Amino acid sequence: MAALIDRGLMILGGSGAPVELGDPRIEFYAVVAQKRLDGSSAEEWHPELAVTREAALKMFTIWPAYSAFQENIRGFVEVGKYADFTIFDRDWLSIPEAEILTSENLMTIVGEKITYQK
Repeated sequence: MAALIDRGLMILGGSGAPVELGDPRIEFYAVVAQKRLDGSSAEEWHPELAVTREAALKMFTIWPAYSAFQENIRGFVEVGKYADFTIFDRDWLSIPEAEILTSENLMTIVGEKITYQK
């Protein structure tokens, strides 16, 4: 995937639900680490395809909005756009990759309303 992103393509991330758990920590970790939840990897996981954290963030936010022709109303936090997001206790762009999986959801906001708060 990294090679495709380096060529300017937008790769869309997703949860794979209902097959997957739909946990954004798992999806983000998998694409940046290219490892199983236990931290192990194998040849078929293709670690050379791991993407940067910045690219992973775009894969789950801005790029899907763009692909749906909705970049004017969603994709990132901005006045006048839909406010659907989750706040975690740690910055996924800077913590050790294994800590992504143990970060905690502090708040979820959907449609500008708090739907979960720790």
